[in-house]
Amino acid sequence: QKENLKGAGITDLESGKPFPESIHSMNVYLGARPISRALDLGADIVVTGRCVDSGIVLGPLIHSFGWNRDEFDLLAAGSLAGHLIECGAQCTGGIFTDWHAVPDWHNIGFPIVECSSEGDFILSKPPDTGGLISFGTVAEQLVYELGNPQRYLLPDVTCDFSEVSITEIPGFDGGAVKVCGAKGSPPSTFYKVNATYLDGFRATAVCPVGGPKAVQKGKRTAESILQRTRLIFSQLGYEDYSAVNIQVLGSEDTYGPHARRSIDGQGPREAVIWLAVHHKQKEALEIFSREIAPAGTGMAPGLTGIVGGRPRV
Repeated sequence: QKENLKGAGITDLESGKPFPESIHSMNVYLGARPISRALDLGADIVVTGRCVDSGIVLGPLIHSFGWNRDEFDLLAAGSLAGHLIECGAQCTGGIFTDWHAVPDWHNIGFPIVECSSEGDFILSKPPDTGGLISFGTVAEQLVYELGNPQRYLLPDVTCDFSEVSITEIPGFDGGAVKVCGAKGSPPSTFYKVNATYLDGFRATAVCPVGGPKAVQKGKRTAESILQRTRLIFSQLGYEDYSAVNIQVLGSEDTYGPHARRSIDGQGPREAVIWLAVHHKQKEALEIFSREIAPAGTGMAPGLTGIVGGRPRV
């Protein structure tokens, strides 16, 4: 299949790069039918290759209820059940917007989904566990990683979750909801493929910086490390880095133009340099790795350590 894709002239749609030569793996995301078939044949445990997360729930439901390939509303409902619990505690209060309302993260309960043959289901969690099930926690998981909620593409069905209803049910320890209203239509003729290839080496240095003007010190330190290693590269005949990422965490670099700047102009008194580099040759990054520690005594005051020790290539 790799040669077929290469021969078809497949390219990276974003960058226009040709199909990579150094493919290490290719996996097709399969659906629920192989799982339900194995269960039909009497399997107690089914070990899958790569498959869509929701298929691990839809497969047993097809096996239990005998849902046909063209009962797309039911297949969409089963896929929704799988989608809501595929991230574990994320639907029972994990990373919830109103995180302050979620109790006992240390003992957070994992979800339980009880499904009917008609496709509606109740989502709850074990009693005496932490976390929370509410309209909000489940609704946030519903729209997670969907793309278009009216056309969520899966191997067994194309799902429309735009009219799904989530109703809280009173009387459950920790909360419970009833979910219904998923619609389905035939799946596409395509499978999603995950491929990996060798594209060089990378190393990451993470260094806290303390004291006044920590952000300015951090940026200059990172830039000076790059300047020094590039000088060594040129002397030894190595090419430049193929990619560089500098961010000073604590300065709101990750917010880009929306960062909030401090009033006094001094910025925070502590920040963290995040310096990541990419290179085709491992030896070049081993030089980078060795040049982080000297910044502790040869550059800005306040570099307080290297998180995790010398960067690994």
